[in-house]
Amino acid sequence: MVAITNALDGVAGANPVFMATEQKAATLVEIARAKAQLAELELRVLATAEDVAADSASRDVAAWLHHHTRQRPENLRADLRLAVALDRSYGLVAAAMRAGACNPAQAAVIVQALDDLPTGLDPEIRAKAEEALVSYATEFDPTRLSRVGRRILDVIAPEIAEAEDARRLAAEEAHARTKTRLSMRRLGDGTTRITAVVPDAADRLAVNLEAFASPRRDDGTRTETGDYLPYPRRLGLAFCQLLETLDPARLPIHGGDATTVIVTIDLDQLRHEAGIAQILGGSPITAAEARRLACTAGIIPAVLGGDSEVLDLGHKERFFTAAQRRALLLRSATCEAEGCDIPGTWAEAHHWVAWAQDGATDLDNAALLCSHHHHRAHDTTYLHERLPSGEVRFTRRT
Repeated sequence: MVAITNALDGVAGANPVFMATEQKAATLVEIARAKAQLAELELRVLATAEDVAADSASRDVAAWLHHHTRQRPENLRADLRLAVALDRSYGLVAAAMRAGACNPAQAAVIVQALDDLPTGLDPEIRAKAEEALVSYATEFDPTRLSRVGRRILDVIAPEIAEAEDARRLAAEEAHARTKTRLSMRRLGDGTTRITAVVPDAADRLAVNLEAFASPRRDDGTRTETGDYLPYPRRLGLAFCQLLETLDPARLPIHGGDATTVIVTIDLDQLRHEAGIAQILGGSPITAAEARRLACTAGIIPAVLGGDSEVLDLGHKERFFTAAQRRALLLRSATCEAEGCDIPGTWAEAHHWVAWAQDGATDLDNAALLCSHHHHRAHDTTYLHERLPSGEVRFTRRT
């Protein structure tokens, strides 16, 4: 050990400013190699230093070393785990570090890949995996080496790799099912916090949300200054849009119908801009939101008169049929709002004269609007008018 410190003392005064470019390059490579060799020596000592910890009643040598050298304890514990693994199981990796051909980060990912191999694997195959990964350390950095490590059986034992992959995936899927959770908690400010842990197979949810949240759409994805909304906020808005566009006919029967929502509201409040409606078994919403939801399939309006007497319970026949929507798509391939190019297949059918005002559910009373403009149509801060071209123009009230 004294020889190492003496050698370092001998080069401590070296001034790189006066080194040639080639010398600097060679020195950097040699230092990296020496660091790997020195790290292996440290790990080798760590693996056999239980007596050092025992002398001072430390939990382990990592705790002792933290106290005496003030290094990060989490790094020292990781070093100790790696030291034990190299000492007990992975001599080839240790030898590569000792030769300066494998740095500590590479050694850590190699050990992790070997530990992740199936239990009960033929020792000869396991040895081949270690040999192959050590050889790849001369070509790949830790990130790429980790990727290779996850597929090492494809390289050294393709005849069993597929079966092992199937077994691993089955185990992961079973684990995912036991970990799946979703909770909803109302925060009391008009929002609900949704927390979920779902299987990786739910990636398709991200694909579906991207259809609404993609920056290619200007449908509510920008602020008033023209900047894109933060991605998490776009996803949140997209999730709300996804829920409203789910096809009830394809969902399980629930309470006698396929996830139908009943909204109750007094007739006088419904006809006026101000007012409050109540989702049956849920939260209060504004009358404007109730009018917007009334355009959505699966929402049944229950209009109440005096003493909460049911004056009218809307029927799904009130909503635009699939045939009517196809006709609207023939009339306009995009949202009918002026300047909007959101595809009509993503848009919603809107009653131009609200059903609360005896508006008919027919093509002459229909406007095909994207979700953003459908919200604006029910937003009391905007006026909208039909232009001779058939487009709908929105203007903010002054």
